[in-house]
Amino acid sequence: MNLIARLPHCFGRTALASAVAIGFMMFGAAPNLRADRYEECHRRIAKADHRLHEAIEHHGYRSEQADHARHNLAEAREHCWNTYHRWWDEDEHRWHTERDWRDEDHEHYRDR
Repeated sequence: MNLIARLPHCFGRTALASAVAIGFMMFGAAPNLRADRYEECHRRIAKADHRLHEAIEHHGYRSEQADHARHNLAEAREHCWNTYHRWWDEDEHRWHTERDWRDEDHEHYRDR
């Protein structure tokens, strides 16, 4: 009789432990997913920025290749802005939460 009286208590503990574990799995993973999404944007912008630097260095600031790379960089920034309302500045190594990038990017290369 004592065993039968304890069964509901035992199931209650198991259910509570399961609910806590499921909660940690669901809500504990959310920040990691967001970080992964931001990381995708970071990589995409960094790659486009690097390609712009390379195009300017090899073909000149006003070359067709640099204009194409500049356009791709703007698209990458726009994608991140539209998706997460932030964009990565590869030169300053920081996230911006304002849509304050300039389309005429990397002017410091003009004199080269």
